[in-house]
Formats: sequence, C-alpha cells, structure tokens
Amino acid sequence: MVNGEPMETAALAVKNLAGGALLADLFRESSTGGYVTVEDRKVEEAGTFVSCGAGLRAVFRDRVLFSHASNPSSAAILKLSRELSGGKKAGGIKWREPVIANPSSGENIFQPSLREKAKLCLRAEKTARGFDRRVRQVRVSCRDFVREVLLAREDGLIVIESQKGIYFSVFVVATGGKVTQTGYEAVGQSSGWEIFDTVNPEEIALTAAKRAVRMLGARKAPAGAMPVVLSSSAGGTMIHEAVGHGLEGDLVGEGYSAYEGKIGKLVASPLITVMDDPTLSGKRGSYIYDDEGTIASPTLLVERGVLRGFLHSRRSAAKEGHAPTGNGRRESFAHPPIPRMSNTFIAPGLSDPGDILRSTKSGLYVTRMGGGEVNTLSGDFVFEVSEGFMIEDGEIGEPVRGATLAGNGPRVLLEIDMAGSDLGFAPGTCGKDGQGVPVADAQPTLRIPELVVGSVSEGT
Repeated sequence: MVNGEPMETAALAVKNLAGGALLADLFRESSTGGYVTVEDRKVEEAGTFVSCGAGLRAVFRDRVLFSHASNPSSAAILKLSRELSGGKKAGGIKWREPVIANPSSGENIFQPSLREKAKLCLRAEKTARGFDRRVRQVRVSCRDFVREVLLAREDGLIVIESQKGIYFSVFVVATGGKVTQTGYEAVGQSSGWEIFDTVNPEEIALTAAKRAVRMLGARKAPAGAMPVVLSSSAGGTMIHEAVGHGLEGDLVGEGYSAYEGKIGKLVASPLITVMDDPTLSGKRGSYIYDDEGTIASPTLLVERGVLRGFLHSRRSAAKEGHAPTGNGRRESFAHPPIPRMSNTFIAPGLSDPGDILRSTKSGLYVTRMGGGEVNTLSGDFVFEVSEGFMIEDGEIGEPVRGATLAGNGPRVLLEIDMAGSDLGFAPGTCGKDGQGVPVADAQPTLRIPELVVGSVSEGT
C-alpha cells in the first residue's frame, strides 16, 4: 500500500517512466553531514552540508534515459517523468508494502557539535606533530553523513532506507635532510561517531606519523624480479584494483575485462577465494539494499581459483542473462546506478602469517600499498608501495622506500603460493565513471613467488 505524498509522487512518476521500458526507477535522496579539516595547529575548514534531490531512469533495449532534479517538488518530479517517458504511461503497477531498512544503530551521527568534532581532530593533529621533531606537516580530516533514501521501481517495489557513514584520516609529512616522506592512516565505517567508542583517534595519528618518520631512514628499494609478501595490513588494494574492477558486470559486458568468457575456468591459485559482501557489519562498503532496491547479499566471485560470477546491477544482469547481485550503486541522486564493489576481499587461507615470512629467504615485505594504475582489459597494473621492508633470511629487515609493484592481475592470482589465516580490511572511496562510493577491501597475508619490483628516483 503506497501512502504519503513522497511515495504517491514516486508511484506516479515510475508509472510515467515505465511505459515501454524494461526497467524504471526513481531514487529520491536527502543527505546531511558535517566535515572538519585541521592543519598547522588550527581548523582550516568546518561546516555542514545538505543535499536533496531525485534521479529518474528508464531503461530500454537500445538506450537509457536518465535525468535528475535538485531539491525537487512533487510537481517537478512528475513533470520530469513525463518528459522522459514521452507521454507513454505504463499499465497498472501493483505496489507492495514499502520495505523500511535501517542498517545501523547507535548514537545519531550528528550528536557531536562541530566544536567537539574539531577538538577531536585537533587532539589527533597534536599527537602526530608531537611524535618527532622531523614531522613538518599534519592534516587531519573527518567527514560524516546520514542519507535517507526512497526508491520506487516498475515492479512495485518501494524501499525506504537510512544509511550513515564516517571517514577519519591523518596525513603526515616528515623531512630529514634532503628526504621527505609521508604517512597516511584512515578508518571508515557505515556508522556514526560511535566509531570512536572503539577507535582511538590519537592512535590513528601516531600510526601515520610513525610511518612517515620510519621511511626517512629507509634506503632506496632495489629493482628487479623477486618474491613479494603482501601483509594483511596492506589492505586489499591488489584485489580491488587489479582484480575487482575486472569482475564488474558492465565492464565484462562491454568487452573491457580480462575475465570475459571465463566463468567456470581456473583464473587464480586454488588457494584463492574472492568474495564481495555488502552485508558485513559496520564495514565502509556495507548496506542492506543497493541503490536499485536489490537486497544485499554475499557474492562468490572466485572459488578455490575458479571464476564463479560477476558483480551485477539490474541493467547489466538483464543484458547478460543473470540475476542482479545487489551491486547497483550510485554516488547520489545525480548519478545513474552502475555495477560497483562493496566490501571485496580474498578469503583467509590456512597458513600461519609468520610461517609465510619465515619460509621466504629474501624478497620484499609490503605492509602498506599506495595508489596505482590498472588496465582492466589486459589486467596489467603498477602500484606504489607506501611502506615496505626487505626480507632477510625469513625475517623483516630494513625499510625501503620508493618501491613499486608491476604485474598482471590474473597472472599474479594464479601464481600465489601461500595464503595466510589472517585478514586485514582497509576503508576507501572507489572512483568509477565520475562517481565515488564508499568501499572496503581486504586480503590475508599472501606470497607471490616472483613479481617485478621497481624503484622510483631518490628525493621523496
């Protein structure tokens, strides 16, 4: 039973949109949030934001119509839906009882005042700056939001969902002689300020400062092919960038994935199982319903080395003859939904992480990954190493700086010969087609018998 003005408007708009369309939906959003940035012992910026609008979409066999309006009235939404449809209405739509989803509990994200938020960030900045005299710059940022969504679609489904999230980060620059190094650490969850009931912001700041200062004493990384052990603390950059994007249904369907046509085939070591799971409690990429109204569920992508499936939105699933996986996501009402990762990870293996290190006589031990570039069609990648150490007779040796990792994602997955029993998550924001969405990535400790390690020039 559809009731209330927003739902009545949504129902009428979707009826307008759905005439002759395969898929049609309205995504109405109201978001509020706050942000604080502290640098050089003072608050650089602080404020709140409000965003409200609706996006309307109709999917036909040969085209997609999409438009959006900021802070729209019911009259504006209905006018927009009529313009998109060309005046062709759908037949009767049997509307279901609205589904109301509240994915997280705890204190309201906006309970702390901006002053209180600023005080927390200033404490973290002071902690990082006071760690070592060589710390020259500290930037602490925090951003939180609450998002209220109303989604209606052509099959009669209406979903009302409340989401919230927070991201807290510390960036440190340290200088010693002619060498400048950086350290970064962040936490993020699909929760509010209750994150700081279990996370100490000063510890986050110390981790970033220690990383920057430690790398000042690091020697230049050696170059060449060598064994590489990726610690679980490195997060899931490798799985997200080198593999995950190639498993998104739109890229597969458009011929831009190295995994096209490989369902049921061996694409990784039998030690490797890859999952995408938006149902994980509190992770940054978690939700109950995706932005098309598909209920979230774990998706098995690779099972013991065998490719089992891809990540699909409703549109990509319909094109490929598959069921949607609950991965149709959008940055906001102003963006159409596309297949996106949520919480993507390589499942833990059976090896003790310490044994992996001890069984590797020499090589590179990576504890933190940086940015990089990936070609999803070929799978080739180049990643920066933010923090790495040489492996010397099975033990962690001296730190090295300026290392890069170059290889091919599918080939690296096949060559992994040890997978740890641990699992380390890292929060992030994934960019694709001009949209950013919150995600989390994870992996256990992994050993790659041979990978090309590069070394950037000295100086930074």
